[in-house]
Amino acid sequence: MAEQTNPNGQKQFSIQKVYVKDMSFETPNSPAVFTQDWKPEINLELNSKATGIAEGVHEVVLSLTVTAKLDGTTAYLAEVQQAGIFAMSGFAQEETAPMLGAFCPGTLYPYARETVSDLVARGGFPQLVLAPINFDALYAQQIQEVQAQVVDPAPASH
Repeated sequence: MAEQTNPNGQKQFSIQKVYVKDMSFETPNSPAVFTQDWKPEINLELNSKATGIAEGVHEVVLSLTVTAKLDGTTAYLAEVQQAGIFAMSGFAQEETAPMLGAFCPGTLYPYARETVSDLVARGGFPQLVLAPINFDALYAQQIQEVQAQVVDPAPASH
């Protein structure tokens, strides 16, 4: 990985690496699940985490958990941790946080979508194409929730 230098104070951003950090696929109720009509209830859980690994270099991990259920029974569970190493320099702190919380996960999402789709198809199920996600809106919502908790903390329980 090349060290990013920024002699002019200009903003620089680069993707150093995109990779699958972890993935798993389970079909706990096979082969019985294949004999049922395929009208699943799909649930998607999404999280991201950024970790500094060097000056101006961060690893961002986007975690997706997709659960498909038929009549309350799990048909499959697909988990993917899509990661990337991003180098940034010349950005103020108030610019870096949204990049790590929204822009980088948004960059990783198409890779994660493809991995999930491939896992589901290889598991013998109809193709699953996850809908696009507005990571800027999710990040803004998360910031609002954090600010609301600071302004109005939950009452302490005794």
